[in-house]
Amino acid sequence: MNKVSDMTEFEAKDAKLLDQILVVDFSQFLAGPLAGLKLADFGARVIKIERPEVGDLCRNLYLSDVDVNGTNTLFHAINRNKQSYSADLKNPKDLAKIKQLIKKADVVIQNFRPNVIKRLGLDYDSVKGLNPNIIYASVTGYGATGEWHELPGQDLLAQAKSGLMWLSGDADQPPTPMGLAVADQLAGNILVQGILAALVSRSQTGQSCLVETSLIEVLLDFQFEVLTTYMNDEEKRLPNRSSINNAHAYLSAPYGVYQTKDGFIALAMMPVDGLAEMISCEALKNNSNPKEWFSKRDIIKQVLVDHFKLQPSQYWMDIFVKNDVWASEVLDWKSLFKSEGFKQLDYIQELSLDNGQTIKTTRSPLTINGNVLSSTIAAPSIGEHNQLIDEEYGLTPHYKFQNQQKGE
Repeated sequence: MNKVSDMTEFEAKDAKLLDQILVVDFSQFLAGPLAGLKLADFGARVIKIERPEVGDLCRNLYLSDVDVNGTNTLFHAINRNKQSYSADLKNPKDLAKIKQLIKKADVVIQNFRPNVIKRLGLDYDSVKGLNPNIIYASVTGYGATGEWHELPGQDLLAQAKSGLMWLSGDADQPPTPMGLAVADQLAGNILVQGILAALVSRSQTGQSCLVETSLIEVLLDFQFEVLTTYMNDEEKRLPNRSSINNAHAYLSAPYGVYQTKDGFIALAMMPVDGLAEMISCEALKNNSNPKEWFSKRDIIKQVLVDHFKLQPSQYWMDIFVKNDVWASEVLDWKSLFKSEGFKQLDYIQELSLDNGQTIKTTRSPLTINGNVLSSTIAAPSIGEHNQLIDEEYGLTPHYKFQNQQKGE
């Protein structure tokens, strides 16, 4: 862990804010495991429950043909800094041990479909019976009830239902999904918000808490600004994407990405007439009416498209930086990694694998008291920590414990 030179002993420990918190994580794929990852970065002990031999299905869900030590890079990125405990939840002996572990936990995370988790006897009411102080966190596709609740909770499908796809791309293009698993990413982070709030509440009240979110709800929350605009528009007008260089359906020209002589630049909000003067664009110098910057958005953008192609990106950026304009060159990953700004973030960390290999990944984006949250602990192998956890928590596959719970 990186530390600033004048860090006090208390401040250094303070970076592991959840040092005494035990998380039992039943989730797979991305949203739930991402929540576990964030809690682990805060210092919580996260025990990942996986099926024997098979493990989390994400172990074999490939983004590309890149893997490390036989496991795909996606799994390593999401499940670093955790421990793995393999258990067959349909096996009474394994289930009895898991229930013993739950009794000692602070947080349980799961993303099973609603009916599946209940059949296993690991739904909130059942777990609360085992551990009255538990924080139980659940992420689903479309909520625990309602017409959609049994539908597959997959990121692209949730994007499709949420209306989000009509905000990206140009007007003449079909619905355009975001190029990331944005629903899963948002759900994982929002679930952590709820878990942390529940932990604070429990410290004050001693009571358990059920924290729930879904892919559809986080995508609606993601759109809260534009949905508020839509709901309060008497005409209920749908998003009107620009036909040229659309970057935000509700913002006027010049907002967008423009090709230059040798690359691309992104330009945010600014007065069109002021921009025209600055870049010596005679065709736009008389556009002083802000209302026309939206009504004539595509016309203005087309003029800028032609104008920006006359000079290289650096020429335009020198003008923009000098005048404190909200603009940026558009970087790909190679140019991003070469940039001094990125290097100064020190955002890459190396994880150490058992076979001596290392894998590079990103660190937590948070700094606590000057302390960067980082760890060299790689994602575990399936059931890697069974013996350690059995011995530490005294887990035994006896039936007396299980039968006691059935009688409660």
